[in-house]
Amino acid sequence: MKTGLYIGGGGSTVDATVGQVRAAAEAGLDSVFLSQLTSWDALTLLAVIGQRVPAIELGTAVVQTYPRHPLALAGQALTTQAVTGNRLTLGIGPSHRQIIEGQFGHSYDRPARHVREYLSALQPLLRGEQVEYRGQTLTAVGQIDVPGTKPPSVLVSALGPVMLRIAAELADGTVTVWTGPEAIADYVQPTITRAAAEAGRPAPRIVASVMVSVTDDPDGARRRVAQTVGFAAQFASYRSMLDRQGMSGVHETVVAGDESTLARAIRQYAEAGATELLVSPFGSESEQARTIRVLASLRTGSTVPNQV
Repeated sequence: MKTGLYIGGGGSTVDATVGQVRAAAEAGLDSVFLSQLTSWDALTLLAVIGQRVPAIELGTAVVQTYPRHPLALAGQALTTQAVTGNRLTLGIGPSHRQIIEGQFGHSYDRPARHVREYLSALQPLLRGEQVEYRGQTLTAVGQIDVPGTKPPSVLVSALGPVMLRIAAELADGTVTVWTGPEAIADYVQPTITRAAAEAGRPAPRIVASVMVSVTDDPDGARRRVAQTVGFAAQFASYRSMLDRQGMSGVHETVVAGDESTLARAIRQYAEAGATELLVSPFGSESEQARTIRVLASLRTGSTVPNQV
């Protein structure tokens, strides 16, 4: 299983974010994924990062589909591919009704149908093909020509069974959030793997993101998550996943504790069938640095430190 760094939200400068990515690369991590929320544009920032930090894989988790037409997103993604040496994984998703209708003013009617149609137009555009797609939710007519690029791997933020099937049939896999290793093993992995096999597709990528704090105060860490992002449990797709796991809130998915706690969680995700784990460190600066040190130690096979 690969291990990557997930950088969410905002509140940081471009130089500081580049510094985080460089530290991840020096720690031996495989990838860095950026969120697309209400701060930086993830693909633009990845283009900058790719120029400054070599080798490490880059990804989005995730770019919202509704506000970006497939022609526009394909052009932006392939441009990022061109300037980063084809290191991009393009994670996309429909987001949530509260955001798409409340902030962007788009209808959120039948999001699964929207994603299926979106991918039907986007994938050939990423391959540089001429497209004339006319669906119920979108029309895309045209071609994107960015020389020297390869189509990026595409992931879908799929949690429900219908979306997991779409991700298996039309993309390269899923990227999950607020999903523990038991749910990966018992539900996500068998559902998406079976759907890919039935569609004659390769084994899918299962990229799991998780908030992590290597800390001496795990209960306090979970309380802080509940206070800062506990509202996420109100989104329908997240609520369904939490209910499936018998959890009251997103804070219960957090990995918080000492060095052995993180090592055990990584092992559990790997055994569950995740192909890549994206770790989102949180807490104080020293706790986040401690988390990265543990990841580096686990990547190199050296002894896991037990000191802050």
